[in-house]
Amino acid sequence: MHIPEDLFYTAEHEWVKIRGNRGRIGITDYAQESLGDIVFVELPQVGAEFKAGDAFGVVESVKSASDVYLPVSGKVMAVNEELLEAPQLINQDPYGQGWMIEVELTDPQEVEKLLDASAYSKLLEEE
Repeated sequence: MHIPEDLFYTAEHEWVKIRGNRGRIGITDYAQESLGDIVFVELPQVGAEFKAGDAFGVVESVKSASDVYLPVSGKVMAVNEELLEAPQLINQDPYGQGWMIEVELTDPQEVEKLLDASAYSKLLEEE
């Protein structure tokens, strides 16, 4: 299971990569592997605003459909439109080409509440 050191994680298996006042968000390797082959992705519009913990999209696989939750509050600045045509990118590269949205952080302090790679790894061991 791949868990990059430079990301932050939620217990719901989303990740966020922080750069300045922006966060790039997706689902973890564990999440994509649990879902199986992803066949559909629903993403929000650019400009939409969400609070930490809000559902911002849906990932549908051959097994089930799951809401995806925002790890931090923010305004959507970019959406990975490639996923709409090729949702399997999440299975192939969950931390790279499979990113979902990028938000401008409205409360950068929220990042401190997220899990680092070590804490997320321990969480997976307990599941």
